[in-house]
Formats: sequence, C-alpha cells, structure tokens
Amino acid sequence: MSASTASASTGTLRAAQVSEPGGTPELAQVAAREPGPGSVRITVEACGVCHSDLLIASGALPGTTFPVTPGHEIAGRIDTLGENVTGWQVGDRVAVGWYGGSCGHCDACRSGDAVMCPELAVPGVAYPGGYADSVVVPAVALAAIPDELTAVEAAPLACAGVTVFNALRHTTAGPGDTVAVLGLGGLGHLGVQFAQKMGFDTVAIARGQEKRDLAHKLGAAHYIDSTAEDVAEALQALGGAKVVLATVTNADAMSATIDGLGRHGELAIVGISPEPLQVNGLQLLHGARKVYAHASGAAVDTQDTLRFAAQSGVRAWTEEVPLEETAAAVEKMTSGQARFRMVLTTGH
Repeated sequence: MSASTASASTGTLRAAQVSEPGGTPELAQVAAREPGPGSVRITVEACGVCHSDLLIASGALPGTTFPVTPGHEIAGRIDTLGENVTGWQVGDRVAVGWYGGSCGHCDACRSGDAVMCPELAVPGVAYPGGYADSVVVPAVALAAIPDELTAVEAAPLACAGVTVFNALRHTTAGPGDTVAVLGLGGLGHLGVQFAQKMGFDTVAIARGQEKRDLAHKLGAAHYIDSTAEDVAEALQALGGAKVVLATVTNADAMSATIDGLGRHGELAIVGISPEPLQVNGLQLLHGARKVYAHASGAAVDTQDTLRFAAQSGVRAWTEEVPLEETAAAVEKMTSGQARFRMVLTTGH
C-alpha cells in the first residue's frame, strides 16, 4: 500500500492550503476525497508551481473559494477509479494540467476545443489542486505519461510545456522557417527547445549578453539581446520571423517584435500581460501580419506534448522542493528568484 493510499484510508492527507486571498501556503491535514462517477484519484508524486497558481491564490479567478489548494501541473499514479471510468487502470502514470475537465456538450467541446469550454474546470479552482498527497480529477482530464519521463520531468510539461508546444504546432510555421521565442524564463526555455526540435530556425530574444550562452545551450541558432539591438531590425536581418512566440509578460517587449515579422508573420502570445500592445493597422497590413493569443490545450494536447518531449529530449529545467516547503517555493517564484520551474515533490 502506498503512503498516499494509507493516508487516504485513515481519512486524511497533507495539502498546502492558502486560507485567504494573497495568503501564504500552509501545510494542513485535510479530509481525503473519494472519486465519484467518471473521476479518478491520483497519488501525487510531483506538482509544478506555476505563475497562474499565484493568480488563483490571490483570488483573481472567478469561482475560487478559500481555503484553496492550488496546483495544476500534476504528475502521479492513479490509485482509485470511480464508477464508469474506462480506458484507465489503477497504477497508470498520468498528468493533469490547466485543463481539468469540461462540460462535454458545448460547441467548444464538441468541436475538439475543450480548453475553451465556458465550464472549464481548473484544478485549484473547480476542485482542490495538486499541492497535496492526492487529488481527485475527472478522467477526461488525464494524459498518459511516457515511461521515459519521471514525474518531476512530466509535471511542468502539463501546463508550461503544452502551452508553448501547442501554440507552436498551431502556427503556420514549417521546418526551416524562422521562429523567435521572446523570453528565456519558465515558458521560454521550453519554447526554444521545442522550436529547435520541431525543425525551426530558432531565434531566442532576451535581455543581456549573459543569456547568449544559455540560448544556444537550449538549441537556439541565433540570439538577439533586446538591450543592445533593435529587435525588429535584427529579425528582419534574418529574413523576417514567420512566428514570434511571446512568453514574457511585458507588452512593450511584445510590441517591439511586430515589425520584425515577415510576410504572413504571426505574433503568438502565451505570456499574460494586462497592458495594451502598441500596434496599428498599417503594421499589420504590411505583410498581412497576425497578432493573437493561444490557450494551453486539452488533455490530448498535454499527452501529445509529453510524447514529443519523451521522443525528442525536451526537458524542463527544474528545482525540486518537498511539499512541506511549499511556501518557500512560492516565495522564490513570486520574487523572481526561480529561474525556470519549481516542482513540489511528495515522496510517494
């Protein structure tokens, strides 16, 4: 019997909860949950700390109730099946990301775009998330983890990974096209790896010469230092970008790339910024350019991401922290000290 199963059998488990908006996560003993029809319980082995968890903990997302257990980069094993669950077995290694379930009957779900469902269930909002020993989720939210990936490797790919991979594969860029990744943080360092492995002529854009070696280590063929070069001119010198994948949260930095897009070029935004972009119709008309945002993806997209990463060698650069030190991990993320991805581990 696993540790989480044992704790569940006694009726309690550990969970890092935020008791009020903007509060600090504190480890608590909470009642174990049993999966209802169509759901499974997962013994959590690893859970990434995502910037979106900070939004959830702040109470910024509608439907959030406190105390809240965040966590939507979940990796572990199924320990209990609810009624009417087919296609999954106890012991299966699974991941769950931002997509934590949907209604199944709206136009978005029926057209294969379930992440756009008006009733999208996000772990940590719709139900307790993965900062815990176990989590109960709808079976429709599950993605299979390939044997090549550890739980710590898989967890960040369930949100950060699928966000950039799915955005890149839905652009019009093909092998050999120039694709630039704006930012080299938690999303960007994965974006560069995926872009290079997908066969693009990959450009990394970041601040400072000290990041050049990092960009090339991740697989970028070119590096643009936005503090020393005009980004648009540098991209045009490379023939113009087919795609710029914006992983930063700085609207000015995104806006500075638009004139660097080539013919039918696309600025695909996956970083969240409340500030307006600076762009006019003439900039877009010149070259028939597009500016749009891309959501992460549904469970099948996460599964595709995990498979591609397993096959290609793409890996998140992570720092592991035990569940009992969740507050320290969140503080490191909040303060900007976390260079890439923080991952909580439960010891299971």
